[in-house]
Amino acid sequence: MNISYDHYRIFYNVAKYKSFTRAAEVMYANQPNLTRAIKSLEAQLGCTLFERTGKGVRLTDDARELYEHVSVAFEHIQAGEESLSAKHSMENGIVSVGVTEIALRCYLLPILKRYHELYPGVRIKIVNVSTPQALKMTDNRLIDMAVVTTPAESNSKLLSTKLCELREVAVCSMEFDVPDGITLSELADNPIISLGAGSATYDFYIEEFLKYGINFSPDIEAATADQILPLVKHGLGVGFVPEKFLENERDVRIIELSEPIPPREIVLIRKKGHSLHLPASELLNLIKAATDPQ
Repeated sequence: MNISYDHYRIFYNVAKYKSFTRAAEVMYANQPNLTRAIKSLEAQLGCTLFERTGKGVRLTDDARELYEHVSVAFEHIQAGEESLSAKHSMENGIVSVGVTEIALRCYLLPILKRYHELYPGVRIKIVNVSTPQALKMTDNRLIDMAVVTTPAESNSKLLSTKLCELREVAVCSMEFDVPDGITLSELADNPIISLGAGSATYDFYIEEFLKYGINFSPDIEAATADQILPLVKHGLGVGFVPEKFLENERDVRIIELSEPIPPREIVLIRKKGHSLHLPASELLNLIKAATDPQ
């Protein structure tokens, strides 16, 4: 049966509002045209769909059965239209970013604040993940982009762009007896607090300690970067944190090492050949502007 989509659309609205007048208003259509369309649909289906009442129309049993199927189809169509519209709108769109905790605090937060000020209608979805997880999610297009800390072993399908350097220092509590000027080997004699296996930070310090022939084996593995400083403050060991984490901190002491910790990087990860929708593209522009103000 080759019935016009427009006829079903008219039926859906008349049935939804139980009124030809209201349906015509919603569809910006002429009421007599809607009436003719419904009569044509009834003729094609071989049944009566509506009975007129003093307040509008009443659905027949056949119409109620048809509406159960048609309404599902139209609601799916509307959801699809809204989803596509959100991707191309700065009024009610959504952007998703995979980000490590360190990258969020040390780089991305002020950019997100500016983005929200410019586009308050866009929803920002922050996915707090490790660097390896963020790379995988970007590759599988589960997020629009990722901002993470190195090491970030991307593949040929991903594009990595340096955003800034990340400098970290060794810290301990004010009462912890660790002298300045010690080597990494000497530091390793103390309890070490670090992010756990599977994080870029853990992988970085494994490699860094190996340069000096030292086995990196943390005594305490924190679930998040924010947990390291409280553990350090309570004298549980020595931790490595970004310098930015120490702003306004007075309960910890930086340990001056004879071999400074090499800087890491915060990088932007994108899927090659994948065009970003408008809300994500605007965020990318803000990130680029922050990275290269000139």
